[in-house]
Amino acid sequence: MFDFFDSCRHLAAVIVVSFGLAVVLFAASAFVAPSVFNFDKSQSYECGFEPFEDARARFDVRFYLVALLFIIFDLEVAFLFPLVGAALPAAGAAGAVAFLVVLTLGFAYEWSAGALQWS
Repeated sequence: MFDFFDSCRHLAAVIVVSFGLAVVLFAASAFVAPSVFNFDKSQSYECGFEPFEDARARFDVRFYLVALLFIIFDLEVAFLFPLVGAALPAAGAAGAVAFLVVLTLGFAYEWSAGALQWS
């Protein structure tokens, strides 16, 4: 039978142990970690030469468009994985086809709008 107070005691014990372990590990890392300052490692780049321009420079919008297209088609594959190799009923197959049609129309719109043109 379910005992609410017994479950609360177990949950409280898990929380106390996890916080205690976190404090112990944090304190141990503070004692073990080297504290010698290294000027080279405090620089923004460790590649051996100074940066060419400011890191906060503006990016072209097309970088973001390409990233969004990648995410869209990556999600398409993730959503279609459960459908691969499974015997689908008619409603499931129709849903998968509708999903692919919407994504294809979106890709065609991006292509016709010139978002994929890199000049």
